[in-house]
Amino acid sequence: MFKNYELYLSQIDSKLKDFFERQKPYIHCKLGCAKCCKNAEFPYTRLEVTYLLNGFLTLSDETKQKIENNITKTVEKKKNFKGEGKFRYDCPFLIDDICSVYPYRGVLCRTFGLLSNDPKTGKIRAPFCSHEGLNYSCFSDPETKTFSEEKIRDNKLEVDPLIFNIDYLMLTDSEFEKCFNIKFGERKALIDWFIVDENKNKAS
Repeated sequence: MFKNYELYLSQIDSKLKDFFERQKPYIHCKLGCAKCCKNAEFPYTRLEVTYLLNGFLTLSDETKQKIENNITKTVEKKKNFKGEGKFRYDCPFLIDDICSVYPYRGVLCRTFGLLSNDPKTGKIRAPFCSHEGLNYSCFSDPETKTFSEEKIRDNKLEVDPLIFNIDYLMLTDSEFEKCFNIKFGERKALIDWFIVDENKNKAS
């Protein structure tokens, strides 16, 4: 069922492994950090979330129950959310600061941590953890939470900080669908895949 998608992930992971290795001096990702798994939206296509749930089925009953509890609590929080801006939350599949479905995680989760180009502005897009003493923090101003392109230009470095073309929308666009004969389908925030449309149920 997932043969073509797993081939796609294998190709992506191979490239990303090389990218992260080339940027090793600036990467501070480690098991249990989990900053990238918290306080975000986590966009997922239908294909990604279906694959994620396939990984969920491989887990122990105890872990499944924890995840289900996390999902229930997060769905309730979103339903009651009255704040400004977008609803942000911790990934419900995060257990004790470790991804419980790591091999099945989404595309965005795989790319997070590197520098990339913002397709809208053309500027360098840095991971938010750069402002918290982690990836590429040597080019970040923690007080203003800005990323300094000037610091990159002015510093003489043994390893240049590289900017990669790893935009999530690009990696899940129609060109990849054609190349690997897959269909990503609808895209929405991860937690939204678990919210039941009560009005739709009443209509049926």
